[in-house]
Amino acid sequence: MSLTSLGVSAGFILGCCITAQIARRVSRRLLKTDGIVPVLMNEAIAAAELCACCFELIIVADNFGVAAYAIILFLLTVWWGKVWGDASACPYTHMEDMLEGQTSFKEMALRTWAELMGGCCVYRIVQVFWWLEFADTHKGRAFEECNADLQVSPYLGAVIEGVATLLCRLASKTLSVQQPKFSSYIDSFIGTSLVVAAFNFSGGYFNPVLATALKWGCRGHSNLEHIIVYWIGACLGALLSVPIFKLPAVQRMLLGEQKLKQS
Repeated sequence: MSLTSLGVSAGFILGCCITAQIARRVSRRLLKTDGIVPVLMNEAIAAAELCACCFELIIVADNFGVAAYAIILFLLTVWWGKVWGDASACPYTHMEDMLEGQTSFKEMALRTWAELMGGCCVYRIVQVFWWLEFADTHKGRAFEECNADLQVSPYLGAVIEGVATLLCRLASKTLSVQQPKFSSYIDSFIGTSLVVAAFNFSGGYFNPVLATALKWGCRGHSNLEHIIVYWIGACLGALLSVPIFKLPAVQRMLLGEQKLKQS
């Protein structure tokens, strides 16, 4: 495939990021009131940006390899960490907050709903872009039947998504306490590395909203299997990170004796 096609994909991803940033600024100006509405709008925009970019990343991975996919994903995760604010575009972060008493079930459910709406609705925009076929890599993709990325049994897939999500969350919690220089880059590198490691087994989504927006109803697994792998697996992994991170042995290993004494 030509570099022109890669440039078209990169341009679309960049355009999605710019559009989302404009939407965030407009939203902040129009929704100045306190309350849940600005929070939900921020989550919906973040989820739409995430899923639109990852739809195009599928094109990149299919045609230019996992290395190109990983480089772009790494740069995107660094960017998102800087501009999303308190949005996560991922439901299990709110489940963790609820488990620790930092948010209510209602807010968790509303944020998850907003993320699903933003992530699933943006596909129509992506589909129109693919239909225009600006690049050879987009030919036939707009109305093509999608295939699941799950290449192992659903239960093994759930374990892979769960363990990888657990490791991601433990790494993020450790970095938030340690606050090393370039922590956002380190966090993005760890997350991207785990995605690449799981790519040929479960797809390496580690985010139920992303997996649902991209792969719900695709050929290769049933809807129940999708829920088991990408919702139950990932969410259990994230929720387990809360009590596991508080274990003295784990904190000693991740934070060291000095940090443990300070905390």
